[in-house]
Amino acid sequence: MLKVESLWHYYSRGEEQVAAIQGLSLGISPGEFVVVLGHNGSGKSTLAKHFNALLLPSKGKITVNGLDTADEENLWNIRQQVGMVFQNPDNQLVATVVEEEVAFGPENIGLPPTQIYQRIDEALSMVGMNEYRNYAPHLLSGGQKQRVAIAGIIAMRPKVLVLDEPTAMLDPQGRREVMDTVLKLNQQEGLTVVHITHFMEEALHADRVVVMEQGRVAMQGKPMEVFLQVERLKELSLDVPQMVHLAHLLRQEGLEVPQQIMTVEQMEQWLVNY
Repeated sequence: MLKVESLWHYYSRGEEQVAAIQGLSLGISPGEFVVVLGHNGSGKSTLAKHFNALLLPSKGKITVNGLDTADEENLWNIRQQVGMVFQNPDNQLVATVVEEEVAFGPENIGLPPTQIYQRIDEALSMVGMNEYRNYAPHLLSGGQKQRVAIAGIIAMRPKVLVLDEPTAMLDPQGRREVMDTVLKLNQQEGLTVVHITHFMEEALHADRVVVMEQGRVAMQGKPMEVFLQVERLKELSLDVPQMVHLAHLLRQEGLEVPQQIMTVEQMEQWLVNY
């Protein structure tokens, strides 16, 4: 679905060219849920903006479902297939009523009213926001606003959802709401998801975790494979999920804690049976 081949991206800093992405290659399959981790400045957001051609490669190539992002004739098609949700929910909402917000995209591609209403109903149901359809967005919580933003993307029927730190400005409840929605869209609707975050716990249910460092892929694999490398993650200035770290410390003290423990529930179950 997404194929990155030897991607380089440079930003201009005065007369200097700074490489934010350095020869990165990556493939993401249809229906896959990939979480991208990395400290600030590792190139995560730059990579995200390449997936729907908000940025174009300085060198290398990105294809979306076989379409080259550098070909201007493909932009319309690419941006219909790849939807993006950004960090600040308030910066993404343009309408004064929730259902008008969700209708914004379908209206702009000229769909007939009956089809627009159908897409509003479907999208709001998918994100659990149907009862708020007549609310003003400013009356919603941060998590609810992000769910409305996601509904606006879903109404466009994309094949890929790219989330660039969508929970960074939310409280724990808001983060749970957004992540529950994202997991539902991936697992029940088959939507391909690329989720960029700095919250380690949000990566636990991913199919694959990709860790970036200085514009390159430093590590990748299933969540357990990546998070068990605690010392390597520390070298990359990253934390690990709290229960993974606790299990690591307990092993250092000589306890035989199973390696698959990554969540609070799993830790509780092990302690009960210990």
